[in-house]
Amino acid sequence: MIKRFFLNERNMLLAIAINAVIITLLYFPSFKQLNILHHVDLFFIMLFLLEAIVKIRVLKPHAYFNDPWNRFDFILVMLSLPAVLELVLPIPNTSVLLILRLFRLIRLVRFIRFIPHLGTVLKGLGRALKASVFVIIALTFINFLLALFSCHFFQDISPKYFANPLVASYSIFQMFTIEGWNEIPADIATKMDNVVLIGIMRFYFVLVVLIGGIFGLSLANAVFVDEMTIDNTDALEKKVDRLQDQLDDMQEMLRKKLDP
Repeated sequence: MIKRFFLNERNMLLAIAINAVIITLLYFPSFKQLNILHHVDLFFIMLFLLEAIVKIRVLKPHAYFNDPWNRFDFILVMLSLPAVLELVLPIPNTSVLLILRLFRLIRLVRFIRFIPHLGTVLKGLGRALKASVFVIIALTFINFLLALFSCHFFQDISPKYFANPLVASYSIFQMFTIEGWNEIPADIATKMDNVVLIGIMRFYFVLVVLIGGIFGLSLANAVFVDEMTIDNTDALEKKVDRLQDQLDDMQEMLRKKLDP
């Protein structure tokens, strides 16, 4: 009965879901001091530890640790154990222990293993990242170049956004994402008197938004999505090819029947 419970993926998915709710509640100030929630969270740590023990006994250590997801689960359980040891041992409340506590949140990543066709999704994700790398490099170069230009012209006028190349790079990237694209020029405009220079400055930042935000990020997104969905496109192309072959066969049969 116990073995069947822990080997049933649906049961463990439900346990992860409930544990996710408990962890979420623990980060609300109004619930943080409730001891019952802490004890329930510790219960789930022990439950996942028992799950690992049962699976190791049933599957045997070699088969258990040969599965990447089992290794992932086991590491998370081990990193969660200091929270349980606090109940029986006088463990000092050090920064290292606090960091280990944060690893309990990574248990939520276990939900990923239940995503349908996860292998296909990860394969598409890897392919999309490889295809997007050159676009990302190009955008990084453009960001750096525009940051240097902006730093040169606006460093003294608006040090808040262009104090140095690193700050300027962040400000330019912020404009790439269409976030604050109007606030930065407005801040600079309040510190300039020449109407012509204000117009040129606004035109410059419009170009920044167009180059990085509209064309650059849109291109990166298009390449990424195209590579992610190429598996579906390949499947459709195979179906179309099969239909074309069938049509060719039917045309050949009709031609033979019509020929005297």
